[in-house]
Amino acid sequence: MLCADLVDIQWRDQNNRSRRGVANLEDISLSGACLQVERPLPLGSAIRITYPSGELLGRVKYCVFREIGYFLGIEFDPGNRWSQRAYRPQHLLDPRRLLNRVTNRLKENPPAPATN
Repeated sequence: MLCADLVDIQWRDQNNRSRRGVANLEDISLSGACLQVERPLPLGSAIRITYPSGELLGRVKYCVFREIGYFLGIEFDPGNRWSQRAYRPQHLLDPRRLLNRVTNRLKENPPAPATN
């Protein structure tokens, strides 16, 4: 699911010091998430994502820089699965619902045949 929300994160740096920060939650699924952060985190780092009513634990699977910051791919630890009941990000978009809307509109109003 595509989304936008700010979440708190915690991890340990390469010197095993506890670090905290804020991340933009870009997308989320049952088994993982994508976060945008200001600085890179090493691959394999354990990370705790906290939100108002709970937390998700996982590990950094990728970290890439793209124009406006670092994007982290997080794989949730076994037993940690995201649920809309437990946490619904502020802005949440299910691409399947968007596709269904477009498909239904096309069925109701098919495009006119092309003329040359």
